[in-house]
Amino acid sequence: MIVKQIKVGPMENFAYILGCEKSGEAAIIDPGFEAGKLLEMASELTMKVVAVINTHGHRDHIAENREIVSETGAKVIAHELATFTVDQYIKDREKFKIGDLTIETVHTPGHSPDSVCFIVNDEIIFTGDTLFVSECGRTDLPGGSNEDMYNSLVKIMREMPNNLLVYPGHDYGPAKTSKMGDEKVNNYTLKERTEAEFLKFMLN
Repeated sequence: MIVKQIKVGPMENFAYILGCEKSGEAAIIDPGFEAGKLLEMASELTMKVVAVINTHGHRDHIAENREIVSETGAKVIAHELATFTVDQYIKDREKFKIGDLTIETVHTPGHSPDSVCFIVNDEIIFTGDTLFVSECGRTDLPGGSNEDMYNSLVKIMREMPNNLLVYPGHDYGPAKTSKMGDEKVNNYTLKERTEAEFLKFMLN
């Protein structure tokens, strides 16, 4: 498995190239900016881009989808609640493949209704704007929900295996990656709380 984390655009975004060494196939995750830079990196890795995968539909994560598609013929994969142009809609806990890599979809609304995380080969997780290193995504944009974020963080993310390597959607923390087990200990947004306690915490 090849994972390249690339800083793009003016908003501290991370885009990713996820590649299967055996097949030579790759996906570009959240190409919100700088499609040329991402395609150049894929070419340097001698990877064939077959998919664009989006963690959610905010413009800073999808703006370069069409350019990637026009250059590569890749299909766009996103959650079934996505409102942008998608070729393959996926549901919660649905699995799909890039080469020999198995990718599991986990629906984690809160930042947006279509927010998802992607677990790859039970080793890594792309968390988009649901979970950052030492932070979580904002809930005050259209479609955001503190109640949904509570469920996504406390009920879903806290139950994930500690060994998962976290790859977030923005460089907003003290490190570019983290382990899920470390986030459970160190990320103040991921602490165990009742829903009432969480809603009060988010309002404050």
